[in-house]
Amino acid sequence: MDLDFLNDFTKRMKSIGSYGLLFKNSIQKGTWKQYGIDTLYEQTNLIFSVLLYIMEQSLKDESCTIDDIGNFIDTINMKWFKKQISYDQCKELGDFIVNVILCDDGKAMYFQGFDYEKGQYQEIHISFIANKIIYINEDVRRTSYYLTEDGYNLMLSTLEIESNMKLTIHEMIFKLHMEKASYDKAVDDIKHIFNLLRIQLQRMQEAMRKIRQNALQFTVSEYSRILDDNLITIDDTKKKFGAYREHVRKLVEGLEQQDIHVEKLEDKEAGNLKNLKIIEGYINRALDEYQKILSTHFDLKSMYTKELEALSQMSLIKRFSLRNELYRPILEDAKHLEQLDIFLRPLFNREMDKTYHIGKAFEYQKSIKARELEEAEDLEDFDDEAWRIEQRKKLEEKLRVYKDSLLCILKYTVLHRELSLQELKDILTEEDRELLIPNLEIFREIMVELIKNREFVFDNLRKEREEHFADSVRDFQINLCLLELVEEHESFKRLKRLEVTRTDGEIVEFLNVVSESGQLKKIRCSNVMFRIE
Repeated sequence: MDLDFLNDFTKRMKSIGSYGLLFKNSIQKGTWKQYGIDTLYEQTNLIFSVLLYIMEQSLKDESCTIDDIGNFIDTINMKWFKKQISYDQCKELGDFIVNVILCDDGKAMYFQGFDYEKGQYQEIHISFIANKIIYINEDVRRTSYYLTEDGYNLMLSTLEIESNMKLTIHEMIFKLHMEKASYDKAVDDIKHIFNLLRIQLQRMQEAMRKIRQNALQFTVSEYSRILDDNLITIDDTKKKFGAYREHVRKLVEGLEQQDIHVEKLEDKEAGNLKNLKIIEGYINRALDEYQKILSTHFDLKSMYTKELEALSQMSLIKRFSLRNELYRPILEDAKHLEQLDIFLRPLFNREMDKTYHIGKAFEYQKSIKARELEEAEDLEDFDDEAWRIEQRKKLEEKLRVYKDSLLCILKYTVLHRELSLQELKDILTEEDRELLIPNLEIFREIMVELIKNREFVFDNLRKEREEHFADSVRDFQINLCLLELVEEHESFKRLKRLEVTRTDGEIVEFLNVVSESGQLKKIRCSNVMFRIE
């Protein structure tokens, strides 16, 4: 199991430990009750209000003494909390929050975070505030408090970044790390970006679930916010990350060109290559999430519109009592059963779903009568024999490609009697290389069949062909192709056997091989030895 996601676990624990130590120092302290603050939520709100005040004073580079903190607590208490405490008690409460809760009575605070890379717990030092000596009016000495780096990180983490900005921010950080070649950090960035896209998709799926249950519970503001986030995501993702994917591919190819065997690369280059491949994989997954978000975006809009339309139509429906309007009149007079179809008919009068085929908009428009005549003519002029000849010709052309590749192998092997694939690659002309590898898929199929069969005795192949009756060949069969080549070429008629064996440890590489889809690929395959008798 890949456990790379546990890397830098102690950094996460530092953030969690900040909250843990804060609540540990606060909870079950009897001092709170002296000021009429009994509940955890009241204590937490007041602690973070004080922290926010200290941060504001720190940012303005102004003094923040216990008197200042007490004055702040007194102000917010009179305006909002309404606790029956005096100004002096507010100062005492400020001293309690600062020195007992935030500073743990002056003791150094540590949190045990498990380091999965070292396999042991690590002490993480946490400090929310520090102090310095200041002089007021040049002679009065006071202690002023200010936030440390841990304190700033704690407060900034409590203010959530708008969801439509998260992707942009992390994408900027990812871009900077790529420019600085900090690929190990870029791996974390692209994982975070992929997680944001996955969260966005799950948020949309959850919204669709709510709409199905009751569209009225899903507010217009929520719907608008999700659509805005989707549009920003759709606008940014495909274009930018498509360019990143091409850039990463070029970097990977550049490192692989330096040395095909990864174990011979330097440690740093090998690490970069590994990280770049991880980045490329996550970029591909991010683009897949983009496609899902795009399709789900339109599904969400369609569903919300239909649900609201259905609700609006329901408000126009006239409701009636089945007991009073249907059952009672029938019970009073059974002749009303003859008119029951008047009640049932609307239940089956449903409009057909409207569909639109976009492809029809681009078709050449013809009159219906002319099209029917044309179809009739096509049926009358259809020649079954001509179609069979055309299919046979296509099959022959396909098999010719396979036979040309095998012919290239036989031709060079006959010249040397024994030849490896690596040696064949080195002596091939450019023209023969195209015959040997017409495309990636055909070459792979031929090599797999050769290695799988290992030995081809041509006398046995002839006997097998004579003893077994078969219909015409409809696909590539390596035995028949080899036998036909041997019989078609005078120089091969004396051949008795072709042997194919795999060599251990050697890799043969062919660059710029065209696949069936038209993309250029690189083939790395096992080296094999061809022997002919």
